[in-house]
Parts: sequence; structure tokens; C-alpha cells
Amino acid sequence: MSDKLAVSLFGVDFNNPVFSASGTFGYGRDYADFIPPGKIGAVVTKGTSLTEWTGNHGHRVFETAAGMLNSIGLQNPGFDHFVTEDLPWLVEQNAKVILNVAGKTADDYVAMVEKCQQYSGIHALEINISCPNVKKGGMAFGTNPEVAYDLLAKLRRVSDKPLIAKLSPNVTDIVQIAKSVEEAGVDAVSLINTLTGMAIDVDRMEPVLGNKIGGLSGPAIRPVAVRMVWQVSQVLKIPVIGIGGIMNGRDALEFFLAGASAVQVGTAMFVNPLAPLQIMRDIEDYLADKGFSSIQDIVGLAWKEKKQ
Repeated sequence: MSDKLAVSLFGVDFNNPVFSASGTFGYGRDYADFIPPGKIGAVVTKGTSLTEWTGNHGHRVFETAAGMLNSIGLQNPGFDHFVTEDLPWLVEQNAKVILNVAGKTADDYVAMVEKCQQYSGIHALEINISCPNVKKGGMAFGTNPEVAYDLLAKLRRVSDKPLIAKLSPNVTDIVQIAKSVEEAGVDAVSLINTLTGMAIDVDRMEPVLGNKIGGLSGPAIRPVAVRMVWQVSQVLKIPVIGIGGIMNGRDALEFFLAGASAVQVGTAMFVNPLAPLQIMRDIEDYLADKGFSSIQDIVGLAWKEKKQ
């Protein structure tokens, strides 16, 4: 990839702005035969908690007409396993690592963020305040501006690593939430997490997912995600990372034009494990065709042009 895709965000230099989305790339090993972790802009890890979480019971994934529902419940092996088994390997792969931090209480988040301070291989922390698939924590922190502010302000006080607040679309006013976490001192926001949804088996006459409701991802949510990135990027001074149904380069370009400085690719990798690499090539071709020298030249161009 050429230097056209290089970006610098919150003090970290990335070779390109195409990251993995949390929960879809594991810790990188599962995809290593397809995508060396150092090739994508950053490995955004699956949600990681202080101790091991087993996740939800019953059926946890269901394909929809334009995406998928998941109710994994943030299953993960815990922080200690990550820093002893996965982080050293990611460092060897020259990967930029953004650890997605999950918790059930504010104290959980604080303890996790404090533990991360000593690990230089963790380049940034994505604070998951938007997961709809856990009964405690997650989205409970991300749907109220005051609660979100209080949590992120606490984390800002105990960490000098870049903090990214991952925002939920399941709110009345995404801009209000985004402003509150910016005021709390985060370095960027990522949006959107999944939309809450469910599916019912009409033969068994009961919900398909063991947790009954889950998170909808994939192409179905992309227009919602683009709209929210468009709204948020025009009012914040910090970078916005776009997520939601990006399947190809043109999908990713919508987010950049709407104001995103980077994107995360998730559901697409279940269909095509090589999707991030193709998306990078598509973006490079677009920049060359349009005569742009850098990906940064098109960030927010759709709304910036309208203001002139």
C-alpha cells in the first residue's frame, strides 16, 4: 500500500485507516493465514474484560436478509490471558493494537484501563459502552450522556493512553452522547455499534437467539451509521472512526466523505476474509482516479463542500 493511505490519529501513526471491528477479528490469529495483522491499519481486539467471560447461552448468531444478528455476550479469555498469550504475538507481527475494553461496573473499566498503562504494545483503548448483548455494563453506560461522561472522565484520569469511546446507535440523540464523551476527554469516538434486533422462529414460536435480543450488523445498518458519522463529525473536534456494514471500498468511502478519519470492517470478513485488503486497494484506486494525494483529502468532503 502507498503512503496515500497513511493516517495519524490521536498521536499514533497508522499505515492505513482500515481497521478490524471488535468481535469479528478475535485477536488476529484466526485470520493470520489471510491477513497478517500488520497489514491492516489496526487490530481492534474482541471485547476484553478483567476476568474470563463465558458469554451467552443458546443460539448466538443468526443470519438476516441483509446482515446478521449476534448475541455472543462478549465471550473472552480475560485480560491476563490477552497480555501473556495474544499481545506478545501481535507485537511480533508489528500490529497496531487497539484493545476493546469491556466491563460490568465502572470499577471494572477503571481497573482494566489502569492495567493497560504498563503495556507499550497497546496503542489505544476502545471503551465499549455500547454492547447490547450483556445484562450489566456495556450499553448501560452509553445511552445516558451524564453516565457516559462520568465513566470516561474517570478513565481519563487514570490513563494517558488514547481513549476511544465506542458509541451506541440505540439512543435518541447520538450527537449529545458524542459531545459528552468528548468533554470527558476522550481522544476519538467510534460509531456505530450494532442496532438492537431480534428474530423469531415461527415454527418453534420462540426467539431464535438464546438471549432473545441481539445486535444487528451488516449492510442493513450502513445508512444509519453513515448518517450518524455525518452528524457527529460536524460537531466534534476529535477524530471519528466509522463502523457499520462496510463490505467494499465504495461503502468505506461513504464514511470518509461523511467525516470519518478511519473505518472498521467487521461482518464483511465473515463473508470474505480478505475484505480489508480489497477495501484498501479500492480506496487507493479511487484516490488516484479522482486526483487526491491522500485519504485525508476526502475526510468530510461531502459536508464541507456543502458549506462553501
